[in-house]
Amino acid sequence: MKEEKTRTDPLRRWSCSYKLKFFLLLGMLSAPGNAQMHYSVWEELDKGSFVGNISKDLGLEPRELTERGVRIVSRGRSQLFSLNPRSGSLVTAGRIDREELCAQSKRCAVNFNILVENKMKIYGVEVEILDINDNFPRFRDEELRVKVNENAAPGTRLVLPFARDADVGVNSLQSYQLSPNLHFSLDVKRGSDGQKHPELVLEQTLDREKESTHDLVLTALDGGDPVHASAAHISVTVLDANDNTPLFTQTEYRVSVPENAPVGTRLLTLTATDADEGINGKLTYYFRNEEDKISETFQLDSNLGEISTIQSLDYEESEFYLMEVVAQDGGALLANAKVLVTVQDVNDNAPEVTLTSLTNSISEDCPSGTIIAIFSVHDGDSGENGEILCSIPRNLPFKLEKLVDNYYHLLTTRALDREETPDYNITVTVIDHGTPPLSTENHISLKVADINDNPPAFSHPSYSTSIPENNPKGISIFSVTAYDIDSGDNAQVTYSLAEYPFQEAPAPSYVSINSETGILYALQSFDYEQLRDLQLLVTAKDSGNPPLSSSVSLSLFVLDQNDNIPEILYPTIPTDGSTGVELAPRFAEPGYLVTKVVAVDRDSGQNAWLSYCLLKASDSGLFSIGLHTGEVRTARALLDRDALKQSLVVAVQDHGQPPLSATVTLTVAVADSIPDILTNLGSIDTPEEPQNSDLTLYLVVAVAVVSCVFLGFVTLLLALRLRRWHISQLFQTSTGRVASIPTSHFVGMDGVQAFLQTYSHEVSLTTDSQKSHLIFPQPNYADRLISEESCEKNEPLLTPDKIHAPKEEPRAIQFGAEEMTQQLRALATHLGPLEEYSRGPRFDSEHPYGSYSHP
Repeated sequence: MKEEKTRTDPLRRWSCSYKLKFFLLLGMLSAPGNAQMHYSVWEELDKGSFVGNISKDLGLEPRELTERGVRIVSRGRSQLFSLNPRSGSLVTAGRIDREELCAQSKRCAVNFNILVENKMKIYGVEVEILDINDNFPRFRDEELRVKVNENAAPGTRLVLPFARDADVGVNSLQSYQLSPNLHFSLDVKRGSDGQKHPELVLEQTLDREKESTHDLVLTALDGGDPVHASAAHISVTVLDANDNTPLFTQTEYRVSVPENAPVGTRLLTLTATDADEGINGKLTYYFRNEEDKISETFQLDSNLGEISTIQSLDYEESEFYLMEVVAQDGGALLANAKVLVTVQDVNDNAPEVTLTSLTNSISEDCPSGTIIAIFSVHDGDSGENGEILCSIPRNLPFKLEKLVDNYYHLLTTRALDREETPDYNITVTVIDHGTPPLSTENHISLKVADINDNPPAFSHPSYSTSIPENNPKGISIFSVTAYDIDSGDNAQVTYSLAEYPFQEAPAPSYVSINSETGILYALQSFDYEQLRDLQLLVTAKDSGNPPLSSSVSLSLFVLDQNDNIPEILYPTIPTDGSTGVELAPRFAEPGYLVTKVVAVDRDSGQNAWLSYCLLKASDSGLFSIGLHTGEVRTARALLDRDALKQSLVVAVQDHGQPPLSATVTLTVAVADSIPDILTNLGSIDTPEEPQNSDLTLYLVVAVAVVSCVFLGFVTLLLALRLRRWHISQLFQTSTGRVASIPTSHFVGMDGVQAFLQTYSHEVSLTTDSQKSHLIFPQPNYADRLISEESCEKNEPLLTPDKIHAPKEEPRAIQFGAEEMTQQLRALATHLGPLEEYSRGPRFDSEHPYGSYSHP
């Protein structure tokens, strides 16, 4: 309601002088016979508001308007006014916004024509749109930020963004007001464009340490009734000293540019200098107070100060552009300069012909001067480029007669004879005075000529296809098709590939295209492991002049094929001379992890999925392997009868079609303890038959028996020496007790006498001397093999009671001292490597999962 009141109040307060002038103007222009009628109306009136009495000005009664076919004709603009057939008045067809029609032009007039159909007469009408105060002054930004140095002297001026008011005259922006403060005052200057520019004037020196920011309010007011106002908040930031202000080489720059300049044309470069150094001397350029039209048309390089176009210019839309450029250094000091860009008119608009009224048939006895058609001509250019000459062929019985506002009559010049010429093809030629001149021909019998205005179009915005690797050269890959809705040569399409580098070689070196069919061919065999995808740009171009083209992207994906055999990373073939044996203790339970086979495949997807299986094993039921993990585990508990050395053949196979595989042989050593394993690794080979495994077991047992015999003999010698020492002690107390023993029962060796008696001993030997022990069973006086029961009893070495116990006459020892010494030396030579085995196995830390190897 408030807005409606604001819009209608100016009518109520319309002064008497304005009313008198308005009605005098209407009275002067309403007389019949005037070719041009003038009216005026306020903007923002309701639909149907009175503008002028057309019937009175034409000298007709209101009812005659419909009978005579009186109507409004206008060109290229929405209908703003209409005729009221009842009252014969010209009324508004809707609300009229003066600012939308004429922006801020001082005078806003709408021109159209009224046609009296039965008389074939045209009357020009001009309606002036009067402004009301329906717009507020508006700042581009409600928050304004200004920077000033603390050492700025009183009187320093800070340019502020100005407000804009879409109204004109007294209703436009009239003044500014600044909120009260101690440091700044407001000064308003009028620019060359008539715009009022507000400036802050420093009245007192600033101290940044006391107050670093100042908040002000700038209010813009217009001169309407009531007064409209808007405010903007100004934040003034006080900066440290920057004692040199940027300076432009010119205060105003002017440049002219033709309206057909291509987008991106650099118009001019603004140059400003600053004597400061560092950040205070680095300048930044930007537009200030620019309108939306400026920011949409021009671009300013903030570092170089170059102004260039970002969209095409149109002289008919705007003849010039006025903008303000600011150069600001890092210390917030700035300089401003005006830039005026004048657009030069270019003859880029061909004349246009618009048919207003046309008689489809005419009698051959029609009199000379009969009106055939009424049409208007228009050229969007101005000046000489917009001056138009209209003509028809001279050999036709017709002539052109010019009316008002570039309207023409087409009339007959003589009587027509249908039998002589049954029809006519009248060509109306319109040519302007531009350089070069542009012309338009209009035919009563319309004929449309094709121009190349449609580029070829693909059915999809982008394409993608795939090709298996290892493809043969020259194979067809894909086919693209583009359609052109033009005809003739404009619709003939040829195809090509864009020349741009890809992987150090141009794309056409990989793929070629048939220029006529659009079929793509492979020029070489693709390898998925080297090239997985290829991005192509296919261009379709027609044969028009100039030719038009369009492009579409094509993604070519190379599909993987199963062409790589799985590669086994572990176990690898040893290079240090070791056996590469994996260890498995005898006490391992089912599921014990022995080792893991690791393999990779260079292919991808299903072709790189690997599975593991056992092809061959010394004992098929002893080990198992994970199908997908490659982990070799025990399938059951190890038994004493299992061979100490197991050989496994593992196959690794991918899931490609056809599948590819690789094999590896594993050697697994099994024993109760590491020394047992190490003792036998040097003398065993991988058994290929069960008989070889049994023979190895027998050899191990034989070595163990010889070792036991050697230890037993050493123990016997110690016992004999102990007995001799004990007897010598007894001889000191009782000399006669030994005399009863026959001399044949003793034998001497190295001065030591041993009692001739056959003993059997069970020897348990380990590499750890602290754990070795002897088991002495009961003596066998029958000098025969000891039974199993007696071997389990442990007795002392030689006790005095057993020395004096009555015994049978034993047989002599089966070998002499020298022979025994040779046997011991041979046994010691054979057992020498035990010292190395006693040190324990060596752990290979570089093995992927850790392994034991033996010297």
